[in-house]
Order: sequence, then structure tokens, then C-alpha cells
Amino acid sequence: MRIGHVAMYVKDLEGMKHFFERFFDARANGGYENPKSGLKTYFLSFDDGMRLELMNLPQMNVQKKSLAMMGYIHLSFSTGSREKVDILTERLYEAGYEVLSGPRITGDGYYESLILGPEDNQIEITV
Repeated sequence: MRIGHVAMYVKDLEGMKHFFERFFDARANGGYENPKSGLKTYFLSFDDGMRLELMNLPQMNVQKKSLAMMGYIHLSFSTGSREKVDILTERLYEAGYEVLSGPRITGDGYYESLILGPEDNQIEITV
């Protein structure tokens, strides 16, 4: 069994789509809009077959996020090497995203960094 996809509600659907295309080589489908509910979505595909669904709904409940809250907390992207972790972390930093930690070796032996992406979404970059 494998996870089919992960979905997240976002305020800025186009901006979030662009972020993942620019930094994580995502490929977006043509999008979907439900005229009755106002739901708009994109499915983003990645080289390994993983998919991320970005969704926007006019009546979403928008809440302030905290760094340590209950529920899903971050998306993790595996780059394949420490060098690629370093390069992507630097690209995101230079683009104005906050690096919360790393790149570093964690206590359990992973090499990773953690950035705060658009809409305060935490994104882990690992080998």
C-alpha cells in the first residue's frame, strides 16, 4: 500500500502552485473548478509519482498556524544528496523564505533543513 496523494487547503492557489513548480519541479494539471461549491484545485505531480493536491474553497476557515500544532505539520521532500539539500535550502533562503533549521544532521541521523514556505507551511528538505 502507498499514499495516493496529500491534499492541503491554501489561500493563494496560483501562488502555491507556482512555489512548488519553481522550487520542487512539480508539474500541475490543468486545474479543476466546481461551479456549485466554488472549490478550485490543482494536482501537482512529482518525479517519483507522489502527488500533492492544492485546494481553495471560498468558505474556508483560515486560522493562524503555529510551528508545533496538532495534526499534519510538514511536507518532506527528498533531494537525493546532501549537496542538493544545501543548494535548495540556499535557493529558498535567497528567495526570502525563512530557514527554521539546518541544513544539519538531526539527532536520529538525518541530514535535513526545515523552511517556512508560503502561508506558513513547514517544508522539510532531506537527502
